[in-house]
Amino acid sequence: MKIKGRTDPNKIALISFLRGAASKNNTKIWSLLASEMSKSNRMRVIVNISRLNRVSSPGDTLLIPGKVLGTGSLNHRLNVAAESFSKTAQKKIRNAGGQCLTLEELVKKNPMGSQVRMIK
Repeated sequence: MKIKGRTDPNKIALISFLRGAASKNNTKIWSLLASEMSKSNRMRVIVNISRLNRVSSPGDTLLIPGKVLGTGSLNHRLNVAAESFSKTAQKKIRNAGGQCLTLEELVKKNPMGSQVRMIK
């Protein structure tokens, strides 16, 4: 018999944490993120640095419900929170003066989710 739904305990805990943060702070962004994280791995978001460079302004905080890859270049400082980062992406974001955050760190740092843009 095939198991349906999420089986990774870390991802299940993250989704539960996000739903709790959404209800506690009465914010919609964390519930949207939890629903994106609940999707199957085939529907997972993968974003390159070049796209982040195109769609953002200096100092923006971006939320990626998936993985950030290092293809392209970054010309300005960004704070990026994602499920995971490639080593190249981390290096390029930090070299531009930005920060790479986990999703939990972003929720704790900005519980209301103000001035955060989700890139899908």
